[in-house]
Amino acid sequence: MSVTENVIITAALTGAGDTVGRSPHVPVTPEQIAASAVEAAGAGAAVVHIHVRDPETGAPSRDRTLYREVLERIKETGTDVVINLTAGMGGDLVLDADQPLEKGALDGTDLVGGLDRLPHVEDLLPDICTLDCGSLNFGDQLYISTTEMLRKGARRIQELGVKPELEIFDTGQLWFAKQLLEEGLLDQPTLFQLCMGIPWGAPADPGVLQSMVNFLPPNAQWASFALGRMQMPWVAQSILLGGNVRVGLEDNLYLSRGVKATNGQLVERAVQITESLGATVASPDEARARLGLKPRTA
Repeated sequence: MSVTENVIITAALTGAGDTVGRSPHVPVTPEQIAASAVEAAGAGAAVVHIHVRDPETGAPSRDRTLYREVLERIKETGTDVVINLTAGMGGDLVLDADQPLEKGALDGTDLVGGLDRLPHVEDLLPDICTLDCGSLNFGDQLYISTTEMLRKGARRIQELGVKPELEIFDTGQLWFAKQLLEEGLLDQPTLFQLCMGIPWGAPADPGVLQSMVNFLPPNAQWASFALGRMQMPWVAQSILLGGNVRVGLEDNLYLSRGVKATNGQLVERAVQITESLGATVASPDEARARLGLKPRTA
């Protein structure tokens, strides 16, 4: 695997984590999320990965009207950027450890079927949407995405003509994503996001990343990220192994110790690392060509 020569930078703007109270820079309202997307694109991100939040509480949301407003606000600015919408919301299951069946799903559960995670994708037809490729212990709760949920979701995304970004949190999920490809539920070129350091998925370990890269299907496009202080080292790790990169406030709040970052500042730092390794930063059009996306429309 050779060093990436032209690096696609994705900015993950806000995520669904409990980060709003930990940094004033985490965007919450559609206006803030759109402004952060424009800032990230101006700093060098070819792709923006978008979640939405309840504007009043900051809690994660699946409200399709919020997604629509974000995209409309980005479009109004004339900003050229590839749109990547999460489709992972709706997989959270919280159980009592001692009496899981008796007490059932507890507060914090947001669990729906695979197709019910896609209405905003069906409405807005973004360039890319995510497909979280399996169930796992996600911190202290469960994230549920069964094989049949994934098959149904992948089939519907394929029908819509949207590119799925296959979110891989552990090696078994990569194995199953390759099964989806074998079953004809994914189109070439496939797009993988290797997600490292999420408790309790794949650890942010260079050897683990190398093994996952070795297990990717031929001709796959891929990126990886790691949480917290490992975010910027992982930019270099990904590029040196032939991949693209993701940074942003979804995964890390700091530019340096004690210094809270904006999305634009994190992208600027990723650009600096990319160029210091002798690579160039991909434009949105270059990203579209590499990922097999449709050309930009006015």
